[in-house]
Amino acid sequence: MFERFQAFFQNLTADRPKAGFAPDDPRIAVAALCMQVMEADGQIKDSEKKRLRKLLKEQYALDGKQLDALMAAGLEAESTAVDYFRFTSDLKRHLNTEQRLELIGILWDIVYADGERSEMEDHVIWRIADLLGVSSRERIQKRQEAAARVTNAQVVQDDAD
Repeated sequence: MFERFQAFFQNLTADRPKAGFAPDDPRIAVAALCMQVMEADGQIKDSEKKRLRKLLKEQYALDGKQLDALMAAGLEAESTAVDYFRFTSDLKRHLNTEQRLELIGILWDIVYADGERSEMEDHVIWRIADLLGVSSRERIQKRQEAAARVTNAQVVQDDAD
């Protein structure tokens, strides 16, 4: 699973410096969308925050200060945005079709980080997918894949116990 994240984020940052985050840096848009998905159900759980921090840290190869800076930039962008279009329009310019699908899969993984899926989270991802040009069929497929990863991880954990 992390290989998939790594490939996605490496492609996204191939021509970007790691030190700073320009306002149009796609990493900020990704972080902001992930935060919007986490907030959709009215609760941001520690498991979701940990998942997002780990994902951003590993995939962007950020140190603690850089990670904090990206999280702060994503939070600021997310809190000032009036809709998803600000982020999705930027990402549509930077991502190809396969990368957009991968992003939807990542958003579903954030949803399932707390083991639950809410109607509001479904709605947020539906809107983001629609704005990214991801079909309903593809969005549902990515949701099912994320749910299967959670189920498989629980089975492995249960077997280890």
